[in-house]
Amino acid sequence: MTPFPDTSVQIDSHTLQGATGVLTVDLDALATNWKALESRAVPAECSAVVKADAYGCGIVPVTRKLASIGCKTFFVATLDEAKLAREAAPKAAIYVLDGFFANCGDDFAKIDCRPVIGDLNELAEWDAFRRTRGWTGLAALHVDTGMNRLGLTVDEARGLTPRIRQADHGIALVMSHLACAEDMTNAMNGRQLAAFRSVASEFSGVTASLTNSSGIFLGSHFHMDMVRPGAALYGVNPTPEADNPMQPVVGLKVRIAQIRNVPKGETVGYGALWHAKRPTRLAIVSTGYADGYFRAASGIEGTRSAQAVVAGQRCPIVGRISMDLMAIDITDLPHGTVRRGHFITLIGDGVTVDELGHHFGTIGYEVLTSLGRRYARDYRGNVIPDSKTTPERAASENTISEKSPT
Repeated sequence: MTPFPDTSVQIDSHTLQGATGVLTVDLDALATNWKALESRAVPAECSAVVKADAYGCGIVPVTRKLASIGCKTFFVATLDEAKLAREAAPKAAIYVLDGFFANCGDDFAKIDCRPVIGDLNELAEWDAFRRTRGWTGLAALHVDTGMNRLGLTVDEARGLTPRIRQADHGIALVMSHLACAEDMTNAMNGRQLAAFRSVASEFSGVTASLTNSSGIFLGSHFHMDMVRPGAALYGVNPTPEADNPMQPVVGLKVRIAQIRNVPKGETVGYGALWHAKRPTRLAIVSTGYADGYFRAASGIEGTRSAQAVVAGQRCPIVGRISMDLMAIDITDLPHGTVRRGHFITLIGDGVTVDELGHHFGTIGYEVLTSLGRRYARDYRGNVIPDSKTTPERAASENTISEKSPT
């Protein structure tokens, strides 16, 4: 049985007073995941996708950690994300997936990041900026092979192959994106591979990249020159039909705001959709859907709700999850086991982001990226910025904590 108070929470009381809970990010587990994916992809380069604040884990500490263990290429969605990634990895190649917009060229040049271009007009604007500014920065070409989202058509991409014979063509990467990689038997994977190969073969000397996290597990013929893992780095299962090969990275603990007794027959929460079938003891915790814990996981009669781990035991959520609060049935715990102010676990101790995704009616990706700003962040195994002095480095070497994500 887990001792209380929970000594695994390493956040000062002042910070905790202003937070709804503690989101722990294990950067050593993140590094282990990246190395495992890199090993599987060899000889292809293993990059890292750190968009959406590194899937909610903090773009600066995550990028810094991965750069310190050898990751040389990062993918973000926006220019603002690129600026943060550049701060963390001064020498890395940084690609901006949302592409290039007119009048943004100076921002790209200032931090030397690379737009991922998926439209001929966009390419013309980027070329015009390079020509008028005399900038020699690089870009990627995104080719649509079946996702029908962003990207040049296969024919448009082939039409650009004469460009590669120019001395300063400026294209460092040609890439596409798999639509069904998590389904290893889906015929779409093979069709996209064949279409992309037909393009990549004509871009001689340009790095080619097709695979995301799940695509890495489709086999070496999908790896090409570079793989681009995202969710798997953060512990999401890239092989949903099999055991998760990745280590968990994120943990979430929240505090009990009140212990209350509910008589048999009484209801709990909005809508009165859960009735106590026995005298019931509840732990009310100060977390709800405003913190990224979806209302879909509510404990409504006739459904199987999500569970929390309280004093080492799984306990069900009962009643509607509200904006800032939810109720957990702790009747089966011995009296006195927990009290107000103690922590319970919403992610960790066997409860995975993929399990929560099932209860939320979504996927682990959305679970991670929805985790709210009201949690204190507790980074384990962080890399200390070189700008810190030796005493500062010694003081913060083991754990760095923050009120909000970087």
